[in-house]
Amino acid sequence: MPKTKPDGPVNLMCWKCFIPGKEETDWEGGDYSITLQFCENYPIRPPICKFPKGFCHPHVFSSGEGRKPSITMTQILLGIQDLLNQSNTADAAHFKPNQLFVKDPAEYKRRVQLQAK
Repeated sequence: MPKTKPDGPVNLMCWKCFIPGKEETDWEGGDYSITLQFCENYPIRPPICKFPKGFCHPHVFSSGEGRKPSITMTQILLGIQDLLNQSNTADAAHFKPNQLFVKDPAEYKRRVQLQAK
């Protein structure tokens, strides 16, 4: 849903979205918050995607930026949902969750499930 500006009107350039965790994954049961900030020349430039600060996933930068031109909002959100359950440990964006994923999968799963709550 679009965010509301402090003075009241709706800001169609900034959306607060929730991505449900896929069934039969560690992410199941959670609704994961993401903010999409669109620019004036969307869809030529895709929105900036941001997860909450401290989100635990090897492929989520602290800046939260993700860019892929010419895709729809639905494709962005479905792609992020798929990304939640995939990890390419050789190309991680965030060192600590990646190390946790590799060295202590049980703790990583516990943290994922805490985020689902």
